[in-house]
Amino acid sequence: MASDLDRTLIYSAAALQLPMPDAEAPRLLCVEVYGRQPLSYLTETAAALLTEVAGATVFVPTTTRTREQYHRIHLPGPAPRYAICANGGHILVDGVSDRDWQDRVQARIADECAPLAEIRAHLATTADPAWLLKDRVAEDLFAYLVVERSLLPEQWVKELAVWARPRGWTVSLQGRKIYAVPAPLTKSAAMHEVARRTGATRTLAAGDSLLDADLLLAADLGWRPGHGELADDGWHAPHVEALAERGAAAGEEILRRFLTAAASRH
Repeated sequence: MASDLDRTLIYSAAALQLPMPDAEAPRLLCVEVYGRQPLSYLTETAAALLTEVAGATVFVPTTTRTREQYHRIHLPGPAPRYAICANGGHILVDGVSDRDWQDRVQARIADECAPLAEIRAHLATTADPAWLLKDRVAEDLFAYLVVERSLLPEQWVKELAVWARPRGWTVSLQGRKIYAVPAPLTKSAAMHEVARRTGATRTLAAGDSLLDADLLLAADLGWRPGHGELADDGWHAPHVEALAERGAAAGEEILRRFLTAAASRH
């Protein structure tokens, strides 16, 4: 079971979406601290469900986060044997990046894509300081910009995607971040590798963002929350269920679906 983390299973305070009266709000478990401040949460119900999922299946956290960012998260339940970081650039085995997988990914990117330096140079010369807040590189694999969304011209992102495509790169806008990612760098490829190593005969997946679409398409069954870029775009696939729940409630429901699907195989 491969699941995205941010805004799929874990949530910042701003993303929790707690519509009920304060006195009826669920109790929360903090699973990430950054800069000595609590950052990410899940409900106590979700924590109990995740512990069940991790005990009953091969649960694989699957994230665009760097390894350093992933290691800040302390999920409930047994520590996952496998995790996927950097959008598939790293497969962690007991917390350590698998060197063979790293080498394979880097070789494909070198063969099929323009260099990261070329992409960064283009971003630097075309991004407008009026809306650009931060310019970042993740794991020397891909680049992303943090932008002031209200000032960002929609056409700029479209033009960047058109420029990047023949160079072997994909572009996606997610919230305040614009990602430029090499086409071979996918969560789905890493998920298939973990499935091969574990002997899994069926794969389940969940995710909310455009970078999760390939993961969901590659799985045998999938779920997406009622929020996020995929929901906003009306994205769907025959084997992927679009849940009505939003925010932290969606995280709980995804875990319930994982458990039901796992139990149906026994």
